[in-house]
Amino acid sequence: MHVTLVHVWVKAGREEAFIEATRRNHLASVKEPGNRRFDVLEDPAEHGHFLLYEAYASALDAAAHKETGHYLAWRETVADMMARPRQAVPLRGLFPGD
Repeated sequence: MHVTLVHVWVKAGREEAFIEATRRNHLASVKEPGNRRFDVLEDPAEHGHFLLYEAYASALDAAAHKETGHYLAWRETVADMMARPRQAVPLRGLFPGD
């Protein structure tokens, strides 16, 4: 399984708009072929810090996600909300397996 943890830092005052845009992306992403999880998490200790947990059956499925209309719309929508660049951490998911 191909997992990416994406750290996102959102500008103060833009959190609710970010959450709404990310909700739309989440709802479409979980319907993609190969998607196993697409969790959106908020750090209670650091205001404006979010974590996206994206799990796909393969690296090809994860790459296909970045070509979807909903991802491209999300990326454009949230671009000016970023307090700093997103940080993606690729991982190999071991458990659960397919």
